[in-house]
Amino acid sequence: MKIYTLHKTQKFPISVTEAWDFLSNPKNLKTITPNYMGFHILSGADKTMYAGQIIQYIVTPVLGIKTKWITEITHCKDQVYFVDEQRFGPYALWHHKHFLKPIDGGVEMEDIIDYKLPLGFIGQLFHPILVKPKLEEIFNYRQKKLIALFGEYQN
Repeated sequence: MKIYTLHKTQKFPISVTEAWDFLSNPKNLKTITPNYMGFHILSGADKTMYAGQIIQYIVTPVLGIKTKWITEITHCKDQVYFVDEQRFGPYALWHHKHFLKPIDGGVEMEDIIDYKLPLGFIGQLFHPILVKPKLEEIFNYRQKKLIALFGEYQN
């Protein structure tokens, strides 16, 4: 069983409160997701984030194939971190930790995603040619979009 990890860190010239208010609102996911993914929230984004929250989406990650994705916010500490885990969707495992910490002149955001692909060995074959590049592309888009929204960190 192969588990992969994607680790991204980014700094912004805003307060932890501003970052938390944006990042912990599920409705803002659409803003930081590439348009071609057809991201659409079906339910669960009508309340402030809390542990136990279930959010249902439709996404089109590859080849125009629409996929239902259901995540649960399993942990949430106000203005510090939250964790979303896939309950149903394209991965055999998806565990995404979001951390915020104050730094001089802003905030540091850290994403750690542990994931496992379905289909065993066949899934592993697709990791380097399809899955990993697609995840990198999505998170690079997210980083650029967040810079456009909040500015580039200068230190």
